[in-house]
Amino acid sequence: MTTTDLNVERNGHVALVEICRPPDNHFDVALIEALADTFEALDRDAAVRALVLAARGKHFCAGANFADRGQAHERGARTLAGGNPLYTAAVRLFACKKPVVGAIQGAAVGGGFGLALVPDFRVVAPEARFTANFVKLGFHPGFGLTHTLPRLIGQQRASLMFLTGRRIDGATALEWGLADQLVPIADLRPAAFALAEEIAVNAPLALLSVRATLRDGLAAAVQAQTDHEYAEQFRLQRTEDHREGVRAVAERRPGNFVGR
Repeated sequence: MTTTDLNVERNGHVALVEICRPPDNHFDVALIEALADTFEALDRDAAVRALVLAARGKHFCAGANFADRGQAHERGARTLAGGNPLYTAAVRLFACKKPVVGAIQGAAVGGGFGLALVPDFRVVAPEARFTANFVKLGFHPGFGLTHTLPRLIGQQRASLMFLTGRRIDGATALEWGLADQLVPIADLRPAAFALAEEIAVNAPLALLSVRATLRDGLAAAVQAQTDHEYAEQFRLQRTEDHREGVRAVAERRPGNFVGR
């Protein structure tokens, strides 16, 4: 199955789900909804036992494109009571029933970092860069990151990333437990597929059972956390600091924040 933005291929019991918006693979609501639809379709395919989530181009996912006027209009038209459709789709991704291996190259920034935490495992290249740069945008983290990141690397290191906006590379991600394998970028896809195949040779009903136990309550926890994250984002989106943060990041300079 291939669409403009997604390529899906099956090789034995492993399915590749590839984001195709190179080079940066910015997401919007439509892309995350399409990913969720795809994950749910593969959940229903008994022949598929494991997934590889990858992206075509230089970067895994550079998050939302704040320079896109259409996306800015869509975000501005949301209401607090109506919620964030992006996060509704994100929760569906976390509810996927089958094991997922992520192949991460280049940038996984902001919400793209959140997307990189959907998989059970991450195979990364040294050039990978993980950044929760929300404070540099005058914004609050989203995509469930305030739940998923501490769960992986601990509260202290997560706090360090959130409150500084610091970027870490693939080697640091491996050291901190954010990544499971570090391989040269030329070997990234083969290594991710090898791990997925190592999973997929096992008994499929047992795989589903064990994974459900290990991730019990995760989707519900992400839903509760994204409800809070969205409320904070909705509030901060209307501040001068957020507007300045978007300009500053686009211009690659420190923000001149005023606290309002």
